[in-house]
Amino acid sequence: MSALAWTGSVSAALPDPLARALERHGVPQAAVSLWVQAPGAARPVIAHRPDVPRNPASTLKLVTTLAALEVLGPAYRWETAVYAPDPVEDGVLQGDLYLRGGGDPFLVSEEVWKLAGALYRSGVRRIRGDLVLDLSRFRLPPEDPGAFDGQPFRAYNQPPHPLLMNFNAVRFELHPQPQAGIVRVAVDPPLAHLQVENRLHLDDHGSCTGPARQVRYHVPEPSRVRLEGGVPTHCGPSTLLRTASGPERYAHDLFRTLWAQWGGVLDGGWRLGRVPDPEAEPLLVHHSPPLGELVRLINKYSNNVMTRQLNLTLGLEVHGSPATPEKGHRVLQDFLRGRGIGLGGFVLDNAAGLSRENRLTARQLAGVLQAGWESPYRPEYIASLALAGMDGTLRRRFQDTPLAGRMHLKTGSLRGVSAVAGYVRTAGGGDRLVVLLIRHPGLTHGQGVSIQDAFLTWVHASD
Repeated sequence: MSALAWTGSVSAALPDPLARALERHGVPQAAVSLWVQAPGAARPVIAHRPDVPRNPASTLKLVTTLAALEVLGPAYRWETAVYAPDPVEDGVLQGDLYLRGGGDPFLVSEEVWKLAGALYRSGVRRIRGDLVLDLSRFRLPPEDPGAFDGQPFRAYNQPPHPLLMNFNAVRFELHPQPQAGIVRVAVDPPLAHLQVENRLHLDDHGSCTGPARQVRYHVPEPSRVRLEGGVPTHCGPSTLLRTASGPERYAHDLFRTLWAQWGGVLDGGWRLGRVPDPEAEPLLVHHSPPLGELVRLINKYSNNVMTRQLNLTLGLEVHGSPATPEKGHRVLQDFLRGRGIGLGGFVLDNAAGLSRENRLTARQLAGVLQAGWESPYRPEYIASLALAGMDGTLRRRFQDTPLAGRMHLKTGSLRGVSAVAGYVRTAGGGDRLVVLLIRHPGLTHGQGVSIQDAFLTWVHASD
């Protein structure tokens, strides 16, 4: 019998610390599912409502990243190909430069700078034509980035894209300068055509808890932003991470900026198109860091768009080009079936967990954790999870406690949803797979964290 096929309950009652935390926050026990088990054990230590499908929020990333490690392998790298069909004469490309996106989830500024440098070293100094963006590797449905929560310019809402540079995000650094009576705004990266209208003022009474949240952010038109509101005088610098244009315009502006840093010149603008002969040898190919490194960024910091890029890549590699969300979802479903994890109640709408429709049971998620424990890539998988009290989404939790450094976990939170799952080393040195899923109207993020902490503290103390 599979370790997760057991259907009884070792403990009819929830642990007292968890039950008290739920009561304190007005959450009924029926709104909770949990599973605690020693890896490979025949039965769980405790299982409560393990087969009720609930929204897993970002703990769904545990499924996507493990499937990617096992299907693609930790050495997998994405390719961004550069084509120059026209001749290069005395360092001048007599036509257009083509970039064919491969869905690289980590084509950040430093990587684009490397790509531009490789192009410069290849002998190209000037591009007479346009930068042509070939997006043919993905076929994506139209998507409103503000549909989820009405925040279309938040970086976490950025949709996937075959040529996504720097997550299509701009970091606005806000520097209060009381002596000058102004708030200075610095932009990273310094995009070629980005215009910033700074209407910020100093505020002597503002709160230092998330000072950038008091800033009103507007995009009257692509690549032109307006910042309004007060910035606390006494809080020091703060940052605002937002999108400011579509990913194609962003890619052009970032490439132009970094190409100029190498001494290169781009005469034209940008347009969409396809490489004239996709079978031709590219001028150069830029490779991403390996997947084994990137899953750490995805899970530790819960990066939504990287996860969605990963899901599309799974569909592309298993079911062929072009990548579609449906192909990626099919790979995840097949992965679960292949590990003996039933799909009853499983609903997959968004592979990053940024959805109100996703559903997963505690038993299914525990099955994924068990598969991760048995995987040949267990070190890469577990090391990708946030380490309590030390890094990622858990860096400020359990600091200076016996639990610091003894839990590798993935957290998740949506309005009315709180979830945590991963691996806990107990005080006695044993290991536990843990899953806690809560769905209750009105549950706040802070309440969810408080309940999670009570649960995890109990697991660590038990043996």
